[in-house]
Amino acid sequence: MAAIPADGTWFDTINKSFADVPINAENGISTTEFLEAAESLVTLFDVLGSAAFTPVKNDLLGNIKKVRERQQAAPAESETLQALVLNELKTGKHVATEGLVWLVRGLDFTVQALRHNIDNSSSELSDSFRGAYGNTLKPHHSWIVKPVFSAAMSATPYRKDFYKKLGEDQAKVTAELAKEVAALEKVIAILKAFQDTKPAQWK
Repeated sequence: MAAIPADGTWFDTINKSFADVPINAENGISTTEFLEAAESLVTLFDVLGSAAFTPVKNDLLGNIKKVRERQQAAPAESETLQALVLNELKTGKHVATEGLVWLVRGLDFTVQALRHNIDNSSSELSDSFRGAYGNTLKPHHSWIVKPVFSAAMSATPYRKDFYKKLGEDQAKVTAELAKEVAALEKVIAILKAFQDTKPAQWK
């Protein structure tokens, strides 16, 4: 994890914010910037500081890799995530499409936990992440995977310690976290609506 500059926050260390991901007039989400922002957000689990989050990180990074490999294989057909999905499905394959479904679930899990924690100032991170897990990933996980993720929920640091790790200026941390969460919520809402449409499904 990159060092946080003096008077700065964790957000100063990331390569791309979801607030900077281009969304066109048709709600097309730029693939390159989205993947960069997703990779940046994954480093937040380093701030949480427990090896228990390694499976969560690896899950997100594995799905980012699937989407990026399709983009690299057919860049002209993958400028937006929606185009990438529709064009991959035309080939009869769905590796990246399914990877994006899981990536959206993982990002939704993360953003729901952060949203709950922002809106409920007395809630500990463990409660926020546990609730978000039940709403997003848990219904899709096997009985083998559920305990692994549940262990991560229990390994979260205390709220005050987590926010302090994001930066000394807590007003700035809160403002930047709220901005990032709102931007990611917008992206997730667009992608979930798209993934619910028949052309975006493979079965």
